[in-house]
Amino acid sequence: MKLHELQASEGSRQVRNRVGRGDSSGNGKTAGRGQKGQKARSKVRMGFEGGQMPLFRRMPKRGFNNISRKNYAIVNVETLNKFEDGAEVTPVMLVESGIIKNEKDGIKVLGNGELSKKLTVKANKFSASAKAAIEAAGGQTEVI
Repeated sequence: MKLHELQASEGSRQVRNRVGRGDSSGNGKTAGRGQKGQKARSKVRMGFEGGQMPLFRRMPKRGFNNISRKNYAIVNVETLNKFEDGAEVTPVMLVESGIIKNEKDGIKVLGNGELSKKLTVKANKFSASAKAAIEAAGGQTEVI
């Protein structure tokens, strides 16, 4: 047997049945769905389980979502050592340097680690330990 002698076996290549394309196609009018009833309709509502109580209604409701919650991007004091001595650290600089991905609703500086450089840090919030660490290194904190 050679490549040019290969043939598809009988019945392996069937033409797709095009439903609802006129009476002469053999599947026109109701397109093989019969008359009326749920299976004759084009779709069923999302999550519908045939009248059984749907899964999303069987599950208990849990918790509370506060719509006015502020979500802060967190920066630790030790990561601020990336910047040069005497630099002014702003949210834009933090995003550009890759320390945070996006500002979210603001930036909060936490006091984890040690700071060895004198920096002016501008952020939305500071923890007490972060403020103390920045000022101990000779820097300043500024709430935006």
